[in-house]
Amino acid sequence: MALLEVDRLTTAFPIEGRLANAVSGVSFALDAGETLALVGESGCGKSLTALSILRLVDPPGRITGGAVRLQGRNLLALAEREMRGVRGREIGLILQEPMTALNPVYTVGSQIAEALEVHELAKGAAARARAIELLDAVRVPDPQRRVDDYPHQLSGGLRQRALIAAALACQPKVLIADEPTTALDVTIQGQILDLLRDLKTRFRLALLLITHDLGVVAQQADRVAVMYAGRIVEEAPVRALFREPMHPYTRGLLASLPGRQGERLQAIEGTVPRLGHIPAGCAFAPRCAHRFEPCGDLPALAPVGGPGQTVRCFLHHRERETAAPAAVSA
Repeated sequence: MALLEVDRLTTAFPIEGRLANAVSGVSFALDAGETLALVGESGCGKSLTALSILRLVDPPGRITGGAVRLQGRNLLALAEREMRGVRGREIGLILQEPMTALNPVYTVGSQIAEALEVHELAKGAAARARAIELLDAVRVPDPQRRVDDYPHQLSGGLRQRALIAAALACQPKVLIADEPTTALDVTIQGQILDLLRDLKTRFRLALLLITHDLGVVAQQADRVAVMYAGRIVEEAPVRALFREPMHPYTRGLLASLPGRQGERLQAIEGTVPRLGHIPAGCAFAPRCAHRFEPCGDLPALAPVGGPGQTVRCFLHHRERETAAPAAVSA
C-alpha cells in the first residue's frame, strides 16, 4: 500500500452558473522515500491539487469527488478537527512565496515553534530549542541568533530555509513542496534543491514536488506526472519521460527547453484554456499538431511503453490496438 494515494480527486469552482472542474479526476500514489514531480504550465492545476490534498481550497471552490488516502485513511472523510491534526503533523507544506508565506510581525523562530505548540509536541523553551535545531538542520548560519530574526532580516534563500524548517517541525511523513525555488537566484536554487534531497534521504520523506522547471525535475524526481488543464496526461519514471516522452504536450514542454547557444527556442502554440472554457474531449487538441478525429472524445490514461508509464492520448491508444495480436477464430 502506498503511503499517500490520490484517487480521482476532483475540485471545482462555480463559473457562469455551473461547476467547472479545475482539478479533474487526478490520481497518483507516493511511497516513503520517493519524489514525485507534478509538472505543467501555470494554471494547469498543480498548486490546487496540493491544496486539495490538504483540504485548503478557498471558497467558493470545493472538492467534489475522489479520495485522498494517507496510509489507507481517507482524509476527505475526516472531520475538520481531525484534519487539523494531519496538516503539519503528517503532511508538511512548503509554500512557493517565502516573502508572503512568513508572517512579517513574528520572528522566524516563533513561527517554527508555533507548529510544535499547535500539535502539542513542545512548548515554551523546549519549542524554541527545537526551532534552533531545525534552523541548524536546514543549514541556516548562526541559528541561535537567527531564531530571533524577523522575515525581513533574512535573505530570500534563508526565508525559504525557514519555511522548510517550519514544514519539517513535526516530522511529517509527506512533504509537499510547491515551487520551492521560485524567485531565488540560480545559486540559491541549487542549495535549496540539495537541501531537500538531503532531508528526504535523512528523514525518508515522501516528497511531492510541484514545479514547472524541467531541469529541477531531472535532478530531483523519481517519477513525473504531467498535468494539463486539470488532468494528468502522462506519468512515467523520470528517465523514461526524458528519454521517450509520449504525450504531445510533454514533448512540447521538453522541446521548449533552452538548447545550444544560438538555437531558436520552440514554443507550444496557443495558451492553456481558461477555467470554464476547457474544450470537450482532449483539452490539448486545439494546440496539438497531431490531432485527429477521435480527439473530440476524452482519452483514458492508459499504460504504454515501459513499466509505470501511462499516457492520455489517442495516438498511443491506436498504436496499442495496432500492436495487439489479432483474435483467432474458432
